[in-house]
Amino acid sequence: MKDFISALFDFSFSRFIATTMAKVLYIIAIIFAGLGALVFAFSGFANGFGSGLFTLILSPVLFFFWVIFARLGLEMMIAVIKIAENTGSLKTAE
Repeated sequence: MKDFISALFDFSFSRFIATTMAKVLYIIAIIFAGLGALVFAFSGFANGFGSGLFTLILSPVLFFFWVIFARLGLEMMIAVIKIAENTGSLKTAE
């Protein structure tokens, strides 16, 4: 926890906090995707049974797409950070 706080206030940006925050951000994305799918499914029933049935079938699909896109975004962010860390270590090795 102390390392996280010190990295948070590292004004030279020599340490990254995104890799430690990725797990928390992914859990938050899953929670919001689930809540969004539930709201979408229940809001469809406000327009009628047919619309509700359609949104009830579509909401799990949208949930999985949201989770997939959140995961891909986080993985791209971590990949860029890893590239930056490895490039920095190569530069200091010269």
